[in-house]
Parts: sequence; structure tokens; C-alpha cells
Amino acid sequence: MNDTQFAVKIHAPEIEPRFRHQKIFEVFDELKSGEFMELSNDHNPKPLHYQFMIEREDTFSWEYLEEGPSLWRVAIGKQ
Repeated sequence: MNDTQFAVKIHAPEIEPRFRHQKIFEVFDELKSGEFMELSNDHNPKPLHYQFMIEREDTFSWEYLEEGPSLWRVAIGKQ
């Protein structure tokens, strides 16, 4: 997956921690079906992935593009 395929890119550490997941979900909800967002983070966003599985079951795809140790990048698609 190349960079031109992303409708939005978010670097999680730039968002205040108490608003981080809320903001990511707001951006995801604004995607059109078939669009992708790129999430980058300074740690594995596994808790966010679990939250997506619970709150947006069967509406998203999740693909790691880079897996640390200092940067994680995930393509999150809206189905």
C-alpha cells in the first residue's frame, strides 16, 4: 500500500492522550467506504485495535505497514 492511497494521515502522539482514541474514531467515521487512513504511533496501537474490534465490528480493516521499534504505522480501512 503506498502513501497516495490514504485519505487522512494521523500521527497519534500529536493528539492529547485523553482525546486520542476519540479523535481517531471521529476521523475513521468520516471516511467513505473503501477509503483508508494511516495511523502512525510511537508504540504498538494494539489497545486501539481491540477497541475497533468492539466498537466498529465488521466495518474496518487493519494492516500493519511498519512495526517498530520506534514507529508503528497502520492502514485502517473503512469497509
